[in-house]
Amino acid sequence: MKKELFKALAKVNKWILPSLYKKDPAKLTTFQKAILGYRYWVTTNALD
Repeated sequence: MKKELFKALAKVNKWILPSLYKKDPAKLTTFQKAILGYRYWVTTNALD
């Protein structure tokens, strides 16, 4: 059940949150770093 929840969250993130993969992590704002960390956390949990 946990995996399905994170897969659904990953799909929602893909549609709603901005894509930051082409940007330099050192130049991101604090808010953008938080979004990047959240997306990473959801993705890793969806793949487990």
